Amino acid sequence: MRRRSLLLAVPAGLLTLAGCGDDKPDKAKSKTSDAPTNSPSEAPKAKIVDGPVPEITKGDKFGQKPTVAKGSGKPSPDLAVKTVIEGKGKEVAKGDYLQAHYLGQIWATAKVFDDSYKRGNPTVFPIGVGRVIPGWDQGLVGKKLDSRVELAIPPELGYGKQGNKEAGIKGSDTLVFVVDLVDTFNAKSSAKGKEVAQSNKDLPKVGTDTGGKAPSIDIPKTDAPKKLVASYILEGDGDVIKETDSLLCQYKGVLWEGGKEFDSSYQRKELAQFQLAQVVKGWAQGLTGKKVGSRVLIVIPPKLGYGDQPPQGSPIKKDSTLVFTVDILAKS
Repeated sequence: MRRRSLLLAVPAGLLTLAGCGDDKPDKAKSKTSDAPTNSPSEAPKAKIVDGPVPEITKGDKFGQKPTVAKGSGKPSPDLAVKTVIEGKGKEVAKGDYLQAHYLGQIWATAKVFDDSYKRGNPTVFPIGVGRVIPGWDQGLVGKKLDSRVELAIPPELGYGKQGNKEAGIKGSDTLVFVVDLVDTFNAKSSAKGKEVAQSNKDLPKVGTDTGGKAPSIDIPKTDAPKKLVASYILEGDGDVIKETDSLLCQYKGVLWEGGKEFDSSYQRKELAQFQLAQVVKGWAQGLTGKKVGSRVLIVIPPKLGYGDQPPQGSPIKKDSTLVFTVDILAKS
């Protein structure tokens, strides 16, 4: 099993009507993490200083896995933040989903306890809102994309007095991170792929607007397909999605019969983040093999959706065919 990120804490309750759960919505699972649970109000406000931070001895370019020396002397009692490479991208804003590569190690021993470079995917997480350790929340907001930032984080802004036993972090340990800021996403984000012709008149027609608004879905006056449909509306050029990936998406869902909307990240103004292995089969099968940056039409027959067990309180009825438009923003 792939080791989970120690930092990531995915919001629960997303895709509650369609997607975040297996075939049985009452047994839906949310992705968990070992990140501290203290909220922004509980975390002390950091005094941010420019160093000291340990030297990066190898892999000093953006996107390269760094090797970081052991800390020298006593670490600062304050949050030490140094911009090693100054990027020219937009600033990271509070509430954004930040996509970043990072390496984390212990100041005193240089023991590496977490490494997204080794996992092969940058991590995606909300920043500035108490979903990751306070040192990240307070040290990365306001930095520019394409920057490499090094942080030395005192215990009270990391995992606190309890430390993190699984990672070998004691409550007295200062943590050192090198973080490459790759991209950010928010509720106005859309897919950026190239438009693909929608030539099948027996399938719904999906709007191609990319201004962050929910695209239209026009249902044809024909019978719903019996098999799963998953086709590009906009085809991105990002990585191909694997069934083990976690995704960050915008989406909208309507019923084939009548076209009634039953779920939408656009309406909630909140992106959806989920493990592909934990969503209804139609999502898992339909999105596996697609590319990041794409908008995908998914038509899900009942047996790959909710079948005869629709979610309570939703417009979804027994044996409903579900239609989704999904913008794949990032994977991790």
